[in-house]
Amino acid sequence: MEIDKASVNPARSLYYGLFSKLFVFSEDKKRFDGVSEILAVFIENPIDDASRDACVELKFFIDNKGNDSLSDEYDLIFNVPSGDIVRTTASYYDEGFESGKKLVEVKNFLAKTKIRRDENHYKESEDSIGFLVTFMHELIELIIKGEDEYDNLQHCLFKEVLNEFLDEFIQNLYTNKNAVAYKEVAIALNSFLEFERLYFQVSKPKQKEKKARVQEESCGFIADVEAQRRAKNRIERSADALVKSCSLENDDDFVDADEVAIN
Repeated sequence: MEIDKASVNPARSLYYGLFSKLFVFSEDKKRFDGVSEILAVFIENPIDDASRDACVELKFFIDNKGNDSLSDEYDLIFNVPSGDIVRTTASYYDEGFESGKKLVEVKNFLAKTKIRRDENHYKESEDSIGFLVTFMHELIELIIKGEDEYDNLQHCLFKEVLNEFLDEFIQNLYTNKNAVAYKEVAIALNSFLEFERLYFQVSKPKQKEKKARVQEESCGFIADVEAQRRAKNRIERSADALVKSCSLENDDDFVDADEVAIN
């Protein structure tokens, strides 16, 4: 089955907008406003059962413990100066250090667009997960508005950058000792990653040789055989669910471009 890309783009934008809110570092107390409402939409029209259950658990966490608890967990996972932090840049997962060739690649992609990083509000590098999902959100919004010249660029950004490191990032996030709510974020992101591979007709990259910095752990929920089985069975209903999800609300009601720190 061929995915009707135009019909699912609004929901894809909403997903990327959600992950932007969850991964972009910000000191704004309102940074997670709207997340619970977005999750309610995806609970009603999930990509798959794992994604639905993760959204349910994440919404329950936010509704009962509040955004401050989510912010505290974010800091423990990503911002503690010493400890078991999760690295967030494509360069780190590609070469083992920050500000590598993946950063250059993303800057080159960015230079081909009218999108620019707001340096006053956005402190992390362009190849960080927060910036990348925000960049994808903005590209999809431009495509929805008829700027089809960005279609190939979003394909290249996904294939050459996001697809190359997200599996390892998700695994590290899922297994982080401080992850509770963000364990659910990892599951939801994994389901969406599988859908994006179907959307772009891009295969999961071959597993790179394990570096010493990476723990020899695996997440049962991302087992290759099970992922392939689910992908084959899910392509039609996933696309339908995404179409239904974006018919409930326009994503601009939830995600403001100014809030995700790109001008």
